[in-house]
Amino acid sequence: MKSNPINSQNQRVERISTTTLVIGIDIAKEKHAAQAINFRGIVLTKRPILFSNDLAGFEHLEHSIRKLQKMHGMNDFVVGMESTGHYWFNIANWLVGQGIDVALVNPMTTKRNKENRDNSPSKNDPKDALVIADAVSR
Repeated sequence: MKSNPINSQNQRVERISTTTLVIGIDIAKEKHAAQAINFRGIVLTKRPILFSNDLAGFEHLEHSIRKLQKMHGMNDFVVGMESTGHYWFNIANWLVGQGIDVALVNPMTTKRNKENRDNSPSKNDPKDALVIADAVSR
């Protein structure tokens, strides 16, 4: 039986609720940048969460997410990232191993939506993390 694309789309939309914290991660070789938003796209991090591409960094990210979740009264969270290169494998596999939902965002989506965030085509890791979080929340 084929899956209905409309049902799949609805399930993805329903996944993000008013109590879902959405984390976007801009993947890099050594240091990743993460930003958190709510379902409306309001930024919940005062500054980006920077963490290394190793176990200590991954644990720092999870601790930071749990802290934000408690601070803003969020019941759930989802993490989004681009599937660029191979640097995302480690963090994605670790997050899935922790039982955390991971959404992959097409790099072309990030590129196309970059100007929508602040009407500027500029690129930096924290901005890209916000664009990725926006793509996941939508």
